[in-house]
Amino acid sequence: MNPAQGWPFGLRFMLAALLGALAAFGLAPSGLWGATLVALVLLAPLFLSTETRGRAAWIGWAFATGYFAHGLSWIIEPFFVDAARHAWMAPFALVFMAGGLALFWALAFWLARRPGGSVVAQAVFLAVTMSLAEIARGYVLTGFPWAGIAQVWIDTPVAQLLSLTGPYGLGALTLLATLPLGAALTQRGSFGFPLGLTAGAAILAISHGTTRPAVTETAHVVRLIQPNAPQHQKWDRNYAPLFFARQVEFTAAQPRPDLIVWPETSVPEWLGSAQPYLDVIADAAQGTPVFLGIQRGDGPQIYNSMIYLDQQGQQEGLYDKHHLAPFGEYVPFGNLMAKFGIHGMATTAGHGFSAGPGAALMDAGELGQALPLICYEAVFTQDVLSAPGRADFLLQITNDAWFGTRSGPYQHLVQAQMRAIEQGLPMMRSANTGVSAMIDPLGRIAKSLPLGQAGFIDAKLPAPLASTVYSKVGDLPVFVFLSVLFGLLWRLTRPENA
Repeated sequence: MNPAQGWPFGLRFMLAALLGALAAFGLAPSGLWGATLVALVLLAPLFLSTETRGRAAWIGWAFATGYFAHGLSWIIEPFFVDAARHAWMAPFALVFMAGGLALFWALAFWLARRPGGSVVAQAVFLAVTMSLAEIARGYVLTGFPWAGIAQVWIDTPVAQLLSLTGPYGLGALTLLATLPLGAALTQRGSFGFPLGLTAGAAILAISHGTTRPAVTETAHVVRLIQPNAPQHQKWDRNYAPLFFARQVEFTAAQPRPDLIVWPETSVPEWLGSAQPYLDVIADAAQGTPVFLGIQRGDGPQIYNSMIYLDQQGQQEGLYDKHHLAPFGEYVPFGNLMAKFGIHGMATTAGHGFSAGPGAALMDAGELGQALPLICYEAVFTQDVLSAPGRADFLLQITNDAWFGTRSGPYQHLVQAQMRAIEQGLPMMRSANTGVSAMIDPLGRIAKSLPLGQAGFIDAKLPAPLASTVYSKVGDLPVFVFLSVLFGLLWRLTRPENA
């Protein structure tokens, strides 16, 4: 018997929201993945207690809103960088972001609440619809997969399944291992199949995680620069020269590395007029190639870019960020919105930055081919999968000063680690305020510089592993499998099976 069925709906709604907030403790920096599992197990009885599809959708929306409001609480931080212009938006941003993303899960609950089939079948169906909703969240309207369920596993061997299933497959396994188990709590004698699912997922995770190949190091040493420029001072004329000089000092330090990486927008001048700055960087680098972030203009369009300076200090590579952050780097209908004083936080110009042509590889000389990712792009597995060829390493430059000092920078780092596991490639990560890190192909942090500290690290570049299954097949097999399972469960949970 399901005890939640006798409770007032308002109480069930509030409990769902609290369970969602509990589930978010599995995300960085807390990393309490057990809290996520417990919350998902207890969610199933609340779902099964609903009398109608509408009420099921409200329970799903409450759980998701609690989860995203807690997990994405850092989203208010960027609005206080320029408080006079943007602080008024902060509460609206968190409410609308959490409530809007929750609509994906609300739809999943609405679809899964069917009158037929056993309670376990209905819970399995919910796991499938939630998994499909997560795929949609990662792709629809440019996507926003931040706080995905798979992210809670990053510090465990389970995370290695990312190389096989990708983030949506691992998220689906997590839901299949928990929701049916929770459903079984409401009905005696129904634990066999749920326990089998949970045990099967655990065996798969442990066996795959413990048989991953060993990581070796190359002879190449990479220097990752972290100037620690607070966002409210980053472009201030009184401070920008100090941050630039700090990076130059770190660049010139001995002994010499084989490659130097500066973070996103680290040069306080537009590329077209930045030659004096580039000359200073080249002199400090003393023949070492440098990747660096810089803004550039091309007629009326502006770009968030990365360039490569070769051993002679000449620009030999250019990459323009193509996956832009909505309301950060651009505003939909920007020219119209600008008339009302609404601009992207990273720019005051009309519609904001323009998108580059897409994923590309950059030649890094003796170190091989780099797949550049600027800030937000490392959140999207599809941006890595769309590369025109296999890179030798992933290269992320970012300015996480926008994300504050609580959870945002750490969650961004976790997603960089996930991309490394998915591809079997090392990741170089240079972040303005941190966390700068060398990440190996198993997603482990080989060396890092803490958040909020100026400095640099010299780290050996790990060698890439062989191409992973996920890097070859992407998200399509998981989507097809879930879609087929959706069709089967739709038939199984028909009214005549009640």
